[in-house]
This record gives sequence, C-alpha cells and structure tokens, in this order.
Amino acid sequence: MAKYLLLKHYRGAPAAVNDVPMDQWTSQEISAHVRYMRNFADRLEETGEFVDSQALAPEGTFVRYDGEGRPPVTDGPFAETKDLIAGWMVIDVDTRERALELTAELSAAPGAGGQPIHEWLELRPFLTQPPTIED
Repeated sequence: MAKYLLLKHYRGAPAAVNDVPMDQWTSQEISAHVRYMRNFADRLEETGEFVDSQALAPEGTFVRYDGEGRPPVTDGPFAETKDLIAGWMVIDVDTRERALELTAELSAAPGAGGQPIHEWLELRPFLTQPPTIED
C-alpha cells in the first residue's frame, strides 16, 4: 500500500469545467458537494483505502522564525496556502493507477447547478523513505 495526498485548490490549477466559486453556490449545491465527498470517503473507508480528509478554513497566517527574542515574521510576499488549498484527503492504495482512478472520480463532485465540477486535483505520493544524507 502507498499513501497519497489529494489536494483541492482554491486557485493555482487550471480552471475547472464548472468554474463557479463555492461562495456563489446555493446552500443546496454546497450540501450536495459535501454529501458527495462524505459518500466517497465512506466508500473508501469500507475498502480500507481511506485515511483522513479535512476541509480548510480560508483564514491562515504564514509565519517564520526570525531569531531569538524577535517576533515572528508573518504574511510574507508569497502566496499562502489559505489562498490555494481548500482541503485534502489522504488515501492508502495498492497502486498509482488506483490513486489516479480515485482522484479522477473525486474531481467529478457536484458544484454549481448540481453539475460535476471536473476540478483539477493535485495528487502527491507520500515520501516512503527519508533522503539519505552523506557526509
């Protein structure tokens, strides 16, 4: 088994087919989307392929340590994950092909008008071995 991270993006990926921002959806459309996500996770839980998932709140702060006795530096000039990542799911599957299949299926969650979003999801494998450091 190999673990993969599926990332849902607010922006940064190519536009989805049904490219209507969630803040413009009706409450029924949001409920249908969340129900699809839950049903998907429940099905994967039954097969042992689901590990965890979370939606992320839009607020967040970028923080960097700036030295002993100094306040942390926040909100740098870089894009923050709060602007990019809407949520994530971790799956544990036998093959990369299965990870691709599940990611594509999740991409079809309903959005505006009840139609599939066909959003781009980022699929990233977990690092299985730490890098070797040689002196």
